[in-house]
Amino acid sequence: ELAEFANEARWFKYWSENQEPNTECVCELCEGRKNISALTDTGSAGETYEVYDVYEVEVVCPLCEGYDNDKNPLLEEYVDSLHFFLSLAIQKGWEKQLYVYEEAILDLQEEGFDGGLSGVYLEMIYYLNKSYMENNRNEEIEKTFNKTVQEFNFNTAWFLFIAIGLIGFDFSWEQIFQAYIDKNKINHERQVNGY
Repeated sequence: ELAEFANEARWFKYWSENQEPNTECVCELCEGRKNISALTDTGSAGETYEVYDVYEVEVVCPLCEGYDNDKNPLLEEYVDSLHFFLSLAIQKGWEKQLYVYEEAILDLQEEGFDGGLSGVYLEMIYYLNKSYMENNRNEEIEKTFNKTVQEFNFNTAWFLFIAIGLIGFDFSWEQIFQAYIDKNKINHERQVNGY
């Protein structure tokens, strides 16, 4: 999920002329132009096209009628990753490690990301992996932060993940929350249907 998020974010694609985040859904048939001339090679106005995806069949055209242009693929992938962070925290009993100090976010916003988005993304992955792989005790961390080294590493990865959304892509807490609620509803529907 984190890789899918990065793919929509596009910042690391130095080879591409388009490194802007993918924040809008664009119909592959009319390319978002919503006009009849856009369909000259693919069909004529009034035809219905179906796009098959692994989970559902969705009518996306003619001329984007019914196409969900309000969808933000970047935010949706970010929220998918957020779901996995939350699931991991619940699974491990690390719910307390989900607390984010707003002052720390503001400090990081002022300082900026050392190494840019690539640097903070790789650092997040590093700490997330360490939360899983590093099982030794660290008395200094336990004494200073009152948490295990695994909890410390997870909390650091979580903080960096939140910072990427809030600072790196300027999402608001409200946007993240609403996107989470919307996607959670879909996830529950998928579970009921044997997803």
